[in-house]
Amino acid sequence: MSDPIIGAMTALVTPFKNGRVDHVQYAKLIQRQIANGIDAVVPVGTTGESATLTHTEHKECIETAVNVCKGTNVKVVAGAGSNSTMEAIDLAQFAQAAGADAILTVCPYYNKPTQEGIYRHYKAIAESIEIPVMLYNVPGRTAQDIAPETVFRLFDEVENIYGVKEATGSMERTLLLKAKRPALAVISGDDAINYPIMATGGNGCISVTSNILPNLITDLVHSAQEGDFASSKAISDRLYDINKVLFIESNPIPIKAAMYAAGLLETLEYRLPLTPPSKEHMRQIEEVVKRYEIPEA
Repeated sequence: MSDPIIGAMTALVTPFKNGRVDHVQYAKLIQRQIANGIDAVVPVGTTGESATLTHTEHKECIETAVNVCKGTNVKVVAGAGSNSTMEAIDLAQFAQAAGADAILTVCPYYNKPTQEGIYRHYKAIAESIEIPVMLYNVPGRTAQDIAPETVFRLFDEVENIYGVKEATGSMERTLLLKAKRPALAVISGDDAINYPIMATGGNGCISVTSNILPNLITDLVHSAQEGDFASSKAISDRLYDINKVLFIESNPIPIKAAMYAAGLLETLEYRLPLTPPSKEHMRQIEEVVKRYEIPEA
């Protein structure tokens, strides 16, 4: 297995134009991430509206990310999750063949498997490829928690499973995971607690906020990695207002609205059932965005 991918990572939005994926805009967004020092981009996760993309669109987004990042130091951690193990394996194998550096794969949703089912699901995916695998635990969306014991079992038994994106919102979960398996990469999946997760031994974040402020998220993570927790916390404090407003409605509704307000998206489009934010929430988003200096490419 190649080196595990950690650090500052961006859960990329997927731009649409007239109902279709806008790959020209998508490439520009990724180039902006590269220019602002991000360590890795994560196409077609939750923030990328993967749930409403066709499989063809999903794969095309991975290809675009790989092509744009080629020749740079920025890695691609491709979203490759499904509640169908066979579909997840197909996406994982495609991501590897396309040149992705790793995959992020969400806990099976809707069908509510047991912990044994979750274990077998992830084991089958990981054993179908050679690139590193990051588990993605977001029980607020999937209705199932990847129990710590299941994480440990997968980490201990499956060579290329190296980490977990923790989006439970629980600091105690991070403390437990790192206490019991110090070598396990624990990646923050909640921008509000990126700093405390880093300060308690976390290994990075997959950020929504970094779509609009990649420079600050990169500085927050890198400062913590270097042991400069005072600087990391200061950046976290600066980001408090925007982190809060970016989850005023279901992700990725607010982040796309914020990027549109900042001129980073040409159109404000979502895939149904997601819709634009309410007028009041849009006003709040626009007001908060004005408080920050938005970096260009």
